[in-house]
Amino acid sequence: MRTCFLSLIFLLSLALSSYAQPTPQTSRPWTYWWWMGSAVNEADITKQLEQFSGAGLGGVHIIPIYGVHGYEKQFIPFLGERWLAVFAHTVREGNRLGLGVDLTTGTGWPFGGPNVTAGTAAKKWAIAEGKLTTALTKQQVKRAAPGGAGLVVDYFDKTAVRQYLTRFDSTLAHLPQKPRAVYNDSYEVYGANWTTKFADEFRKRRGYDLNSQLPAFLDSTGADAGIWVKQDFHQTLSDLLHDGFTATWTSWARSNGYKTRNQAHGSPGNLLDLYALADIPETESFGSSRFPIPGLRVDEYYDVERFGTPHPLAMKFASSAANLTGKPLVSSETTTWLANHFHVSLSQIKPQIDELFTAGINHIFYHGTNYSPASEAYPGWLFYASTHYGPTSHFWPHFPLLNQYIERCQRRLQRSHADNDVLVYFPIHDLWATPAKSAGGIHQLEVHHVERWLLLQPFGKLGEQLLQGGYSFDYVSDNLLSNLTVDRQGQLKSGSATYRVLLIPRTTYMPETTLAQLEKLAKQGVRIVFADQMPQQAAGFYQHQRRSLQVQQRGKVLRQLRSVSVSNHVFQTLDSLGVRPEKLAPAGLSFIRKKIGDTTQYFITNLGDQFREGWFPLSVVGVTTSYDPLTNQAMPVPGRKTQAGTYEVFLRVAPGQSCFVNVVKSTIPPVTAQTQTRKADEPVLPVVGPWQLQFRQGKPKVPTAYSLPKLVSWTTLSDSAPYFSGQAHYVTTINVPATADTSRAYTLDLGDVREVAEVRLNGQPIGTAWCIPFQVQIPANRLRHGSNQLEIDVTNLSANYMRLYDRQNPGWKKFYDINMVDIRYQPFDASKWEPMPSGLLGPIQLTIMP
Repeated sequence: MRTCFLSLIFLLSLALSSYAQPTPQTSRPWTYWWWMGSAVNEADITKQLEQFSGAGLGGVHIIPIYGVHGYEKQFIPFLGERWLAVFAHTVREGNRLGLGVDLTTGTGWPFGGPNVTAGTAAKKWAIAEGKLTTALTKQQVKRAAPGGAGLVVDYFDKTAVRQYLTRFDSTLAHLPQKPRAVYNDSYEVYGANWTTKFADEFRKRRGYDLNSQLPAFLDSTGADAGIWVKQDFHQTLSDLLHDGFTATWTSWARSNGYKTRNQAHGSPGNLLDLYALADIPETESFGSSRFPIPGLRVDEYYDVERFGTPHPLAMKFASSAANLTGKPLVSSETTTWLANHFHVSLSQIKPQIDELFTAGINHIFYHGTNYSPASEAYPGWLFYASTHYGPTSHFWPHFPLLNQYIERCQRRLQRSHADNDVLVYFPIHDLWATPAKSAGGIHQLEVHHVERWLLLQPFGKLGEQLLQGGYSFDYVSDNLLSNLTVDRQGQLKSGSATYRVLLIPRTTYMPETTLAQLEKLAKQGVRIVFADQMPQQAAGFYQHQRRSLQVQQRGKVLRQLRSVSVSNHVFQTLDSLGVRPEKLAPAGLSFIRKKIGDTTQYFITNLGDQFREGWFPLSVVGVTTSYDPLTNQAMPVPGRKTQAGTYEVFLRVAPGQSCFVNVVKSTIPPVTAQTQTRKADEPVLPVVGPWQLQFRQGKPKVPTAYSLPKLVSWTTLSDSAPYFSGQAHYVTTINVPATADTSRAYTLDLGDVREVAEVRLNGQPIGTAWCIPFQVQIPANRLRHGSNQLEIDVTNLSANYMRLYDRQNPGWKKFYDINMVDIRYQPFDASKWEPMPSGLLGPIQLTIMP
């Protein structure tokens, strides 16, 4: 069996050998790094970068923001001579340590500052003398750093954007040490819906004067003319944002040798087109998903109604744009407000990142880490809204374990490309036909509240059905359709991706130019499926009836083409066209399917409570192996042929777990093996104690030792233990009966751990459990008959200590602007918190590994 397994690994290594490996810099996670007041110095920069490198980070993203009270003399104005010097030092030290450096093209967010005048600032429409005219939004840069305050720039005016960027031409561009990439945060230019030349641009692009249709533009009854005019209004905003901001900023960055990272979400435009311009499209994971993983905690105070929850359908806009344009990296602002300050555990972080991986993200950016002087007292300088990943975090000692896991995953995800069968058209004109819900009467396509613009549309409903059915898919816009080519088999190709079917959700409005492109593709053999109906109308007001007649006529032509279907049973039609749904999703697993040459690679994660183990037919058959990025172990995957002649593999993925499964096409038949499942009557050995508990290093002081007849939270033990944050040492004896098979490997299931457990057996380290399920593997022959000493060191959260510290030292909250707030954006006050359960809670048991 071992020889056969080594042969499998050899075949896999051959399949991957011709593909470039990602560098450690990109495969490791990066972090946002806020510079408060830019009150930084070279010594502390070096120290923190060395800490980041030692913890396994790949780079930093610098965001200058507001300052700290009492440090005004250390404030460094943005882009001044001293600021440029410390930034250059940062890039030099990053190069020395193998860390990348990215930089926001501004301070705080959105773009703006002292060189933005009233003429180049963000604008909104107003009505004067019965006509649309221009007014200022007066929005200022939010969370601005010293030297960065001022009006927000007009994102719809390329002249204004270019003028804004000249500040960087005369400063940053002259440094020999430059950032890898410049960054634009999510679109948060509130109420902006106009620009000085909007009326002229509208006339040129849409063919009529908007003022001539002012009653329709202002209509709130849903009249047809009002819908058409508002579609034109949004299309013009989208065009101007694309040309005026995104293309201008991207062109400027590349001319100066920078890559671009762009968060297009929140924009009143087509996200796919905006993401597609970036070198690294970036989505955002804000808040906590409601995964039904047993034991996974969700902060009860997180305001879902206000902030929404992460959703993979929103994340796929960034990854779809990257796939269609051949961009190898897709990033994410990750775990913003995952839980309240000092409450986030590593076990809460991993499922959110696994969800991002299944949505096509492969370049994680933590949100985040604050620059803090080494001399600053605990907890140091902190950002008001984040998960704290810095050196004063309670999980910092075990942070490398999370980083290793992510690096192992991203190394594989970055060297592969998407293997999605379906390309789904995004009918944005149907969205623009619905009432707008954002300030200024516009549709802002945000990641927070996808239920407002995405999930209720036929496009969103179909997307959810595709996910649940196990279909692999990307999105495409009207503009990106023109980039598609067709191979000899009638498959669509773009960037690094190939698609078998183009799927059009139930759509009412479609530009006639888009239908013309669909007809062109269909005549080349592309299989196109329309859900329920052909589009009925053209988008927009100008000559609407004539253009709608063209839409209907083209629809009739399309219906006659052999490769086109109009289907009331979309999924049956997809299956008949060779689309490959994976049975993983209906079983309760999330996954992404990718390709590396002839190897098909799956990343699979269990974010629910439906699945444990089972047999599955995968969409490809070949030599199959699995890889566990948590333990860095590879294993052969058992396979069997069914009576029907199909081939199945056996997967075991407990709730909270994840793995890679690789299938290599080979002339060697798939290995067939029997699974070793634990029998229902096989004994399980409980570990019941008693326990000796001794507190070790921690704050505010070390409580007394205890003898515990059973496991309980240590916060129930004494007056001081409820405030303790640190590490406690548990010791007990396991008596293994003579009938137990100690030649087998065992799993030690620790049950509920608060929060990280380092395990030793008979004086030898076994492993560290930091995520759900809290388990470690005991190798064969490590247990012995009779007495075995089990030692477990448990580290808890810092929340309990902050209950005391915040009452005794409220002066640590000394930051400008918003200072510190809790997860509900109320003034931060930890003194009223209840103690968080801490330590080993169990139950603990040993089971024989299959």
